[in-house]
Amino acid sequence: MTTATLDTSTARISAVVGIGHTDWVEDYRRVRNGEKPHDSYGYAAAAFRRALEDAGLERDDVDGLIVGPTTAYERMGEILNIDPRWGGQADAVQAVFQAVMAIKSGMAEVVALVYGNDQRSAAVQYGGPEAMGGGAFLSYVYHSPWGLTSQGALYALMFQRYKELHGITDRDLGQVAVGQRQWANLNPNAIMRGKTLSLDEYLAVKYIAEPLRMNDYCLINDGGVALIIMEAGRARRASDKAVMIQGLGRSDLNHHATSLGPRLMDFYLPAQRRAAEQVYAQAGIGPDEIDALLVYDSFSPHIFFALEGFGYCAPGEAARFIADNGIGVGGALPVNTHGGHLSESYMQGWSHQVEAVRQVRGGLGERQVPNCRAVQYVSDVAGKAMSIIYGR
Repeated sequence: MTTATLDTSTARISAVVGIGHTDWVEDYRRVRNGEKPHDSYGYAAAAFRRALEDAGLERDDVDGLIVGPTTAYERMGEILNIDPRWGGQADAVQAVFQAVMAIKSGMAEVVALVYGNDQRSAAVQYGGPEAMGGGAFLSYVYHSPWGLTSQGALYALMFQRYKELHGITDRDLGQVAVGQRQWANLNPNAIMRGKTLSLDEYLAVKYIAEPLRMNDYCLINDGGVALIIMEAGRARRASDKAVMIQGLGRSDLNHHATSLGPRLMDFYLPAQRRAAEQVYAQAGIGPDEIDALLVYDSFSPHIFFALEGFGYCAPGEAARFIADNGIGVGGALPVNTHGGHLSESYMQGWSHQVEAVRQVRGGLGERQVPNCRAVQYVSDVAGKAMSIIYGR
């Protein structure tokens, strides 16, 4: 499919009119002190209430509901007391895609996206023999007899090959964690605010799974996030804070997935390029017109792969691009301006959508990207390369 023939009919037909989340910093403090403020449903419900308030809507205005994979759809709908015309369950990026398509089809006009996770207080295991309950749908679980039982080990293996191919150093990788901590120190919602990180401090920490150190790993914390997405015409009439969803792009790599081929051989590059072609065609802009880039960052190498796969630099050039241009505060390409999963909060991509909306709305003080008109979100989890462009 060429750019000229790409379907752009989902561009600018919907907008985010409401965002909400729980107090991740306070939630983290309380859980560390042995308390359990909420379960996953409670966190989600609190975030939903705040998103409604932000949108200036009532619960009965909502006619679509998508819940995150950490809660059951039917039970979440029962707790929120919503009987929607259309509903489902999805992760963060797919939830936005589904909401847009529901609006395009006329199945809903106001879709609530609701996520809650008590992963820290519930002691969810993301590694070891009981990783995520031993779910066989996770590709690395097939390799557990050889000791590969966690996403961290998987991304360590992936980035080690990338390092050998392109001559990357640990100091190059450390630029990601340092840059995102700079942003977190300007963000009152960031769990790691007030905890500075230099490159020397980064390098002084021992490996967890070489070449990844502790600061290359995401946080694990409780919390909730919600968004309200509305049909664009109605959004313009209802809110002066509406942020348009300008474009979507997706391409998956499933062939040889359980043998880890797509990530180890090509670092998801073919899928990212196809998704990039779609999202830029829909939005009518390219990477040189993006004001801030938000990348799903369960581990810091995601940033390298996203920069290369979505056209910000050539394959193998991400380290040089970061060094020459900067991705932290004052850099030419602001990346994960909230601190990302590494330093703000691990909400499995949901908090990135909130940050995109906030940057386009403006008014974030020192953290605000000047004249921010377009923000791109990128995700490549498990070979699903997906992207959203938010804008004015």
